[in-house]
Amino acid sequence: MEIKKPAMAGTLESSDCQVTVEAGEGSIDFTLDSAVINQYGNQIRKVVFETLENLGIKNVRISVVDKGALDCTIKARVEGAVFRSLEQTEHLPWGGAIR
Repeated sequence: MEIKKPAMAGTLESSDCQVTVEAGEGSIDFTLDSAVINQYGNQIRKVVFETLENLGIKNVRISVVDKGALDCTIKARVEGAVFRSLEQTEHLPWGGAIR
């Protein structure tokens, strides 16, 4: 899959995260802003990269602003932003259908 246009999912509320995606320059360019980056930064990165891999995304600039989101929330926000960028509004593989 290729990112078609910039898209965003999530909020800056407590226990959520805001994910922004846009077309990359041949690789995954990841940035993270989090108050708990020292404690959970590696885990957040792992969840983001696994989700992108499962979606088949290899060329993206992705930014995550974390406000204490759980792994499942991070995954959902990444998926939401990617599907919005692809302009895919039907036949969304929610509920574990994504690898």
